[in-house]
Order: sequence, then C-alpha cells, then structure tokens
Amino acid sequence: MLRCCTVCCGAQDGGSPREKSFLLTSEWYTEAVIQMDRAVRRLEPWKIAVIVVSVIVGLALIIGLITFLLCHDQDRYYNASFLITNVDYNPQYERQTTEEFRNLSEDIETMISEIFRGSFLSKRYIRSHVVTLSPDPVGVLASVVLVFKFPSADSEEATWGQVNRVLLRRLRATSTFLNVDQSTIKLTELNKEKGDNLLNNCCGIRRQAFSSFTGVERITGGQGAREGEWPWQASIQQDGTHRCGASIISNTWLVTAAHCFREVKDPRRWTASFGILLRPPKQRKLVRRIIVHERYSDLLTDHDNDVAVVELASPIEFTSEVHSVCLPEASHVFPNNASCFVTGWGALENDGYSVNLLRQAEVRIISTEICNRRQVYGGAITAGMVCAGYLDGQVDACQGDSGGPLVNANSRGIWYLVGIVSWGDDCGKPNKPGVYTRVTYYRNWINSKTGI
Repeated sequence: MLRCCTVCCGAQDGGSPREKSFLLTSEWYTEAVIQMDRAVRRLEPWKIAVIVVSVIVGLALIIGLITFLLCHDQDRYYNASFLITNVDYNPQYERQTTEEFRNLSEDIETMISEIFRGSFLSKRYIRSHVVTLSPDPVGVLASVVLVFKFPSADSEEATWGQVNRVLLRRLRATSTFLNVDQSTIKLTELNKEKGDNLLNNCCGIRRQAFSSFTGVERITGGQGAREGEWPWQASIQQDGTHRCGASIISNTWLVTAAHCFREVKDPRRWTASFGILLRPPKQRKLVRRIIVHERYSDLLTDHDNDVAVVELASPIEFTSEVHSVCLPEASHVFPNNASCFVTGWGALENDGYSVNLLRQAEVRIISTEICNRRQVYGGAITAGMVCAGYLDGQVDACQGDSGGPLVNANSRGIWYLVGIVSWGDDCGKPNKPGVYTRVTYYRNWINSKTGI
C-alpha cells in the first residue's frame, strides 16, 4: 500500500481537519469583519463620536489614577526621642500649658526645623511638635512628632532611612545651645492613626496651616470657617436648637457662659455638637451635667462670674477636625492689642438669626482702662472680664455666639482660650466692643470643677 504524509493525503481527500478548521475560522473572521463594518456604517456620526470620546476619557481617567497613586504625596509620621543633657528637669514640664514647657519646646522645635529646612528634605518637612518632656537622671528626655510629605510610591523603609540619616548627621553639625546625647537618638515610624492620635491629643493644635488671613473677617457678615480651622468650637443646643457656643477643654468637658442656662438648666434638654456645620455635625453628644458658677446672678444687669462647665455623657472622639483648646495658666497675661479670633454661629446682625456655617472674626484685646471710659462701658468692666474688638465697631460677636471661644496663638502656634463670649451693647456698635469672661481669672474655678 502506498503510504503518504498526512498533509499529502489530506490534500487528496479535501484537506486535513486542521486546514478545515483554519478555513472555517478565516471565513468566520471575514464575515465578522463584514458585519462589524456594516454595523459601523449604520451608526450615526454623533454616536461614533460619543464612543470615541468615551474611550479617550476612560483611558485618561485610568492614566490619571495611576499617576495619582504613583506621585500623590501623603503624610508620614515619625517619633524622635533624645536626651538633652544640659537642661535640668523642671516639674513645670509635666503640663503642656506652662511657660516653661513652651520655652523648651520652642527651642527643640526650632532646632529640628533648622535641621530639616537646611537639608535635601526641606520640601518634604512639614512640622515638628514636642509631645512630652520627661525626667531623666542626667537631663530631660524629649519626645517629638515629626510630620513629612512623601510620594505614596516611596517605600516606608526608604523614607525612614532618609529622615534618620539627616537627623543623625545634621544634629551633630547644628550649632545649638541644647546638648543632645547622640547615643540616645531614636527614630520610630508611626502609622497614620497613631501619628494623628498623638497630635490630636495635644491641645491647641490646628493641623492645617491657615496662617494668612485676608483682611478682617466678621462674624456679622464675613467669611465662614474652613474644616479643621477651629477644632475646639462646640455648639450647645436646647431641645435640638442652637443656643450658645462652647469650647472643648477635654474629651468630656466643655466651658461656656453661665447665662446660656439662665432659663433651662436640666441637662436632659441639652446636647452638644461639633464641627463647622450645625447640620450635619461631625459629632453629637448628650449632656450629663451642667455646672454654673455659684456666684453667677440671673439678673440681666449682672455679668460677673459668667462661666459654666458642661460634662458630656460620653467622650468626644478627637480628630483633626474636633479636639481641645489649651487653657492658660492662671498667672498668664495676654497683652493689650494682642490679636485674637472669636468664632461662632451667631447672627449676622443685631437681633438676626443664627447661621449654619461657623464664622470667625479677628479682634484685638482692649485694655480695661480704655474699656471703662465713660463713652465706652463707663466702669462696668471688672477683673473677671476682658474687652476685645475695635472702638470703631463693625467687627464683633453677636447673639448666638455667647459662650464661644476667644483664642490667641502663642509663639509655637498653639492656641489658648483667652475669653468666653459674654455680653456687649448690640453688635459691632462704635465704642461698644465685645466683653468676654476672662479665662485666667476663673482658671482655678474651672480646675476645681473639672480637674483640668
């Protein structure tokens, strides 16, 4: 029998199965192309344009997302600890609000900033913040949170190495009166949650930089506040309606004005909300207890002792948008003409209605001597009060701002509670600046009721 190869035999009997399959596939593909061409020809031009644009937009979104993920900067947190050997520990370092803590912390933060501002990481460095100053047999142990921005694509190991290298190398070369024991320097990377928690539990910090204000902003008609700008601001509400402002001084305590509770003192009818919007708020809490100053009088003409503290039924969750302001020491003096900010949801004009978005006003402290002049308040300002605003009027707090904070930033950029919105003659009236409860005067009373 004559043998032949498969291809030859297949050619003789009409082709092999493989060749037949190829022919069928080719015929199917050709037919598919013809059908597709006919379908495209049947499409109207505008439909083709929509398809093309959709494809281009889809590709652009994919490319943009990839680029964002590769190039987007994200915050990276580190904890640097080291021993300072030429400074003796002072018990005043236990409290972050003392002048002693502020002075040493400012020196440490300046040193850290000089180290990184003068390095190749200058554009990555954001800030440093001293968290604790602890005792050590040979000095003071400092714990500092460092914040940087690095591309999200950069590995944590690589960025830690860069920060650690600069810290070690430049700390040796930096000229400073602080002697740092090089062998004690330790740098630890913190995840975002832990870094946020450390900073959010430090009073008076504004996480976002809002250092430049354009002109003077009025509560009675100015710009609204931005998210996280005044994180200690609270609203206290009677039966669900905003009545007064308040300041967060811990995760369970607020400080406000006593006159807010002149009519209703039952805590079950009060709630507190947080965030720049009254509706919807960032958080809302029930009230457990209201403590009004014992010597506060309900007489409308008596404004002394206008202070109260409010205990919440459950703790506030501190975030970058909601956390506490610092309370000054009782001995602290805020100088006359110091720049302060007052915030609240009060009316935009006298006898007006509250607003939903938190507003702010820059005001200046006015001396008691000036405020007690005959044409101003004629001797009505007592030791427990402080005036702030402008004698030509226009910029002021108003109804609904009562109980809210008047704050001032120290040289570290940490915000302290100067006063509590208390009273005034109308809103923004010439020679009638706002009058606030002086917090330093009642500092010991606040501590006696709250332990803060």
